[in-house]
Formats: sequence, structure tokens, C-alpha cells
Amino acid sequence: MQNRQPFFYDITLRDGNQSLKKPWNTQEKELIFNHLVELGVQGVEVGFAAASEMDFEACSRLAKISPNNIVISALARCVEHDIKKAAEAIKAAEKQRIHMFIAMSPFNMEYVLNKSPQEVRKQAIEAVSFARNIMGKKGEVQFSVEHFGDCHENIDFVIDTLQEVVKAGANVINLPNTVERTRPKKFVDLVEKVYTALPKDIIISVHNHNDLGMATAVTVESYFAGAVQLECALNGLGERAGNTNMYEVAVALHNSDVEVPLNLAKIYELALIISDMSNVQIYEKAPLIGPEALAHRSGIHQDGAVKTKDMKKGAYRPIHPSLIGRKDDEKIGFTSQSGKTAIFEIITEAGYPITLSEAQRIAPFAKEEAEKIGELSTRNIIDIYTNNVLNVKGAFKLCDMQEFKNGNIKLNFMYNEKEFNIEVSGNGPVDGCIKAIQKAGFTCEFLNYEQKALNMGSDASAMTIMHFKAPDGKIIISRGCDESTLKANIKAIFNGLNIIENLKK
Repeated sequence: MQNRQPFFYDITLRDGNQSLKKPWNTQEKELIFNHLVELGVQGVEVGFAAASEMDFEACSRLAKISPNNIVISALARCVEHDIKKAAEAIKAAEKQRIHMFIAMSPFNMEYVLNKSPQEVRKQAIEAVSFARNIMGKKGEVQFSVEHFGDCHENIDFVIDTLQEVVKAGANVINLPNTVERTRPKKFVDLVEKVYTALPKDIIISVHNHNDLGMATAVTVESYFAGAVQLECALNGLGERAGNTNMYEVAVALHNSDVEVPLNLAKIYELALIISDMSNVQIYEKAPLIGPEALAHRSGIHQDGAVKTKDMKKGAYRPIHPSLIGRKDDEKIGFTSQSGKTAIFEIITEAGYPITLSEAQRIAPFAKEEAEKIGELSTRNIIDIYTNNVLNVKGAFKLCDMQEFKNGNIKLNFMYNEKEFNIEVSGNGPVDGCIKAIQKAGFTCEFLNYEQKALNMGSDASAMTIMHFKAPDGKIIISRGCDESTLKANIKAIFNGLNIIENLKK
């Protein structure tokens, strides 16, 4: 149904601010307002001018510094005093709007307002007419049906009243889910009824609270039901469980091929700023902006995430992190639910060479440790790598090796409880060591090796990578690391022997 560009109307400085334990002062509001301008919102509700002198001052200040292309709105009850204060506070803005509200749900009219429906209707129409007279043709008038989400029983009364309110001069009709109580579709159906009943030049707006955690869903679906103006808050700040989170709505519409007029790349940085200024910590699993929002611990998820990490669309993420300005990527953590992919990614990220087959071989050791202590740190994983790739435990144990000037090699090693002392003539220490192993009666089919420098701390070490052919035909990779190239070579040989031996078990 919807083909108009969404209009993002920010309520952080009013609805979000009033929910804080320590509301922002004018200077803090100005800082946030400037960020909203950079984000690209089209409208900002700067405050409730009649609430206090500080609120009035903040509204006036933000109106004075507002760009010409942003609607500046102040909230007012449907009473003349509030309307006058709102108009006075925002008079310096190029685009002005007075936003009035009154409850129309049967419950609130009876038990909160203590007014009949006819009295409420009369007050609404008179207030809108008064606001229109003040604003003239230079500004807009927005009218909100507070507790619209509770108006299922009297929706015909609400629509009749809104038609009269529009005739009185309102050009924006806001439909709040002031307290979220039921499933999204019930609210969206009401929005569609109002959209159908009112002239198409009237802007339909929605303002949803998150009491049941569905404000984003309600807002997004309301857009497709005819609501152009979407009232949202940065970081989802607002009364009780908060208001609709602007980031979630913007990205959901973006992913639905809707042109979103916001600078999405500003989202992540702004979320951190708002969290700091509001002293409201971002939940670690918060969609898009949470520290854990890109974390994967399941082995299946990690495999898919790694295979698609460089793609715009990820196997297990809704967007590429760069869309919202996140410079971090998907986080791979190792728990007892993880597997070889996590080992491979963590070790590689730490700067150590490893193959997937090596990662698969040491994953059981990591799982065993994770079952004891929970998620493993990178240091834990590196220790497991060191102990099981660079120092493979097994039946073979090198005791000593001597290299003589005439090319002879004397090798002393243990196999289980048996000691071997073998002397051979070899073409260098590696060849001599292999020949000594074979002379002792052990199968050791050596294929090739390479060496590289590895910085494992403050000093560079030598790493030897060797390839052996196991009796079953498998190609085995083994590594050895030491400050001495010779020792790195011999460690790689004995690590390879233990890998082959361990595979027999």
C-alpha cells in the first residue's frame, strides 16, 4: 500500500528524556539534537514546553538552531495554556509544529480523564482549532489519540472524531500504542481503518511503546498499512520498556527495499553516545547495536558465518555491520557448543598458522576445557593450540639428540616405557633423525617440510611445518616451534610421530 518515503520523527528529546533518572539539560539536548541533524531525521519533538522552565528553554534553544529542513515540534495537552507555551517556544523554527494529545480509549476516558466521549471530542476539536489559529498557514498541527491501541471497542467514535479534528485544522494524525497489550496485527488493523477513512493528504503517524517487545514490528507493519510518520527514539529510550527503536525500524525498512532517508552509517556511533549520555547501558544482545549482536557460539552458526563473512548478506546476520557504521565484525566465541571453525578463526585472528584439520584435531581438547569453565578466552585457545599442535603429547618423547661433525646423528628417545639410543649417518639433522626413527623400527614416511619465522611474543621463533604420510595414507601436518631452527625441526618430527600414533587409538 505504501509508496511514500517514511518520515522519521524523533522523540528522544521528549519521550525518551522524560524517562531518564536524570533528564538532560539544555546543553546536553543541544548536543543530541546536532547528532539527530547529522543522522538525517526529518522531524524532532524537542520537548514539552509547558512542563517546566527548563523544558521551555530547551525547546526555544533548539528551535533557534534548527536547520530549515527539519520540522520542530513541541508537545501540549489539549488546553490553551499548553498550546500557547508550545507555540511560543518553537516560534524561531522555520518549520513549526504543535503536537496535542488526549486519550480516547473507553477505559481512560472513564477512569483517568473522568470525561464522557462527547466532552473529549469537544475538547479535541476546540484545541486543534485554537492551535490552527495560532499557527496560521506557517506551521503544522499534529493531533494524537492517546491510548489508540485500546480503541478497538470504540473505533467508529475515534474515526468520526478524527474526521472532525482534520476539518478543524490538524494535518498530522498520530496513533499511539501508548501501552502495548496485544499482538501487532490488531493495532495495525486499526491504523489501516483510520488511513482508509481520512483524506489522503493527511499524514498518518504511529507512536509505539515496547511493553511487550514488539514496537519495531508494529511500527514497520504500520508503515505498510499507511502510516508515513514513524515516531522513534534513539536506543529505544522511553517510558517503561521504551519506545520504538529508530535503528531497528530504519534497518528493517531498508532491508524491505524502502528508501530510508537516514544516514545509517551514523547509527552505531550515535548509539554509544546516547548510552553514555543517558547512563542506560546497551543490552549485550540488543539488536544491531549490542556488543553480542554479532556473536556466534554454535558450531553450525560459526561455520555459516565464516563462509559468508565477506558477503553483503550473511548466513547469520541481518546486515553487513558496516551499514550502521560498525567496524567490528562477527564475533566467534568458543564454548562447548562450538567446533573446528571457531578454533580456526580464533587462532588465525591471533596470528598463528593453523589448518582446518589441525583445528578439528584439537577441538575436543577445547570442548573439554569449555565444559569446565565456560567460554574460552583467546589466551585459553592459544594455550590449547600450543599444547596440542606445537607440543603434541603421545607415546614418543625426545630425550636428547647430538649432531657430530662427521654427519653422524645420535638420537635418544622414548617410546612408551622403552628407551632407544640410535646412531646413524644422515644428510643433515632432519634426514638423520628420520633415519634414526626408521632404524629403531618405526614407520615414518616423511614427505617434505618448510620453515618460517613466527613472532610469538617479544622474540621471533622458528616454526617448522612437516608433512608425513600415515600408514592409512592420510597426509599429516605437524609443527614445531623453537628459538633454535634445529630444535624446531626435531620437535616437528616428534609431534608428527605422536599425531600418527594417536590416530591409531
